[in-house]
Amino acid sequence: MCKAEKCLYHRKLLEMKVKYLGETKIDKFKISLVSRSRMSLWMIRVMTILLIWSCFVHLVALGGMWGQRLLKGWPCWLSHHEFPMAAQEMASLPMKIALPPKRIYQNNGYLMVSCNGGLNQMRAAICDMVTIARYMNVTLIVPELDKASFWNDPSEFKDIFDVDHFITSLRDEVRILKEVPPRLRRRVELGVYHTMPPVSWSNMSYYQDQILPLVKKHKVLQLNKTDTRLANNELPVEVQKLRCRVNFNGLRFTPKIEELGRRVVKILREKGPFLVLHLRYEMDMLAFSGCSHGCNRYEEEELTRMRYAYPWWKEKIINSELKRKEGLCPLTPEETALTLSALGIDRNVQIYIAAGEIYGGKRRLKALTDVFPNVVRKETLLDSSDLSFCKNRSSQMAALDYLISLESDIFVPTYYGNMAKVVEGHRRFLGFKKTIELKRKFLVDLIDEYYEGLLSWEVFSTRVKASHGTRMGGPKKRLVIPSKPKEEDYFYANPYECLQLLRESSGNSPEETM
Repeated sequence: MCKAEKCLYHRKLLEMKVKYLGETKIDKFKISLVSRSRMSLWMIRVMTILLIWSCFVHLVALGGMWGQRLLKGWPCWLSHHEFPMAAQEMASLPMKIALPPKRIYQNNGYLMVSCNGGLNQMRAAICDMVTIARYMNVTLIVPELDKASFWNDPSEFKDIFDVDHFITSLRDEVRILKEVPPRLRRRVELGVYHTMPPVSWSNMSYYQDQILPLVKKHKVLQLNKTDTRLANNELPVEVQKLRCRVNFNGLRFTPKIEELGRRVVKILREKGPFLVLHLRYEMDMLAFSGCSHGCNRYEEEELTRMRYAYPWWKEKIINSELKRKEGLCPLTPEETALTLSALGIDRNVQIYIAAGEIYGGKRRLKALTDVFPNVVRKETLLDSSDLSFCKNRSSQMAALDYLISLESDIFVPTYYGNMAKVVEGHRRFLGFKKTIELKRKFLVDLIDEYYEGLLSWEVFSTRVKASHGTRMGGPKKRLVIPSKPKEEDYFYANPYECLQLLRESSGNSPEETM
């Protein structure tokens, strides 16, 4: 009996152990399942976050490159009153922008460039030099600006442009340094490097076949002339688009200049629409061109003396009236007032003069202000202390005028110089904003006929309007004259290859507006 009870006891004990072990394994299996589920969920969350972040980085990078194009005319420095209050508060916070990845390439040497001319001539040249450096696979040194021209402006690149943005925003295309590396600095200081002016209106094969071997040979090459050194046409589309990217995204003015630009635009906008008049009736322009129509004898002599004082102004003996009849002179203030009135510009509109000191001062401006009383300048809208940092710095003043010109409702240049062309092209990129390109040769003949009493005001005004109906900055193809690049349309006035999205959104084909 005792033995039977003992066997029964051991059997129950064994059953309890088996049951316990089974439950333990089940519990462990359940715990394992829960752990695995939690791990899977955690991994899914991590992968989702990484995917979203990756998409965000790519969108920001693309937005930096093409954002202005999609916004149809809103430049990156658009005045704060255009935004809701919440957006203004967010804009005041520091924003981290994803930088494009650096382009890795075998460096063939270092390219230094010395720009020549005024601000907008240098701006276009910088775009060309970045593009040339990219396709020669060289390292570009931040360009040196012209300090020896008529304006005698000592400004450095960093005084006008945001140099850090310039370098980082283009680093996926070309390596840009603020100065040559230490191992080559002594050689540059001693002037032991090759320097030369490249041939004007050249294509990329010229730089590949003739300039690149010189860079490889000398390691450091300086191009001492940069204006119009790259052709307008017959270049690969990717070359043209890089020129646009540098111009519309890579070249950003300093925060101080952009902030001042926003302030001026805000002041103007508070009073309604405004027109920017690039009245190129300045002493240097008149002396250089030999245009003295409307000047008295003393002024004509003063302009002639100035022309002879600058040896690099090659043309000395100039027939002013003949040049005016050919349409090669800037319109006078009197001619400008008559033209704006004939075009139907509201006499009460604000007219901001984007220019330096007008030759003849208030006496010559009176013809304009009598017809359009709301004529203003940066000097009348701002305190002198606001402009103190750019006093005697013509390029910084021109940068301020450039920003305000981009934002105006209408832009009217009285002479088709570098600023007129570059601003016109930039306004096209911002959504084909209205830019009136005046037909000066046609206008001076018509104005003379009107003054002689041969035309009534109605006929005069009708002809002026009819002749400018298709000259408002709309879509059109560039005029190409292969044998005469100086006479064909300038690339930066109409960067046609970069405007496809805008042309499609406007619904106009280029042929309709030619």
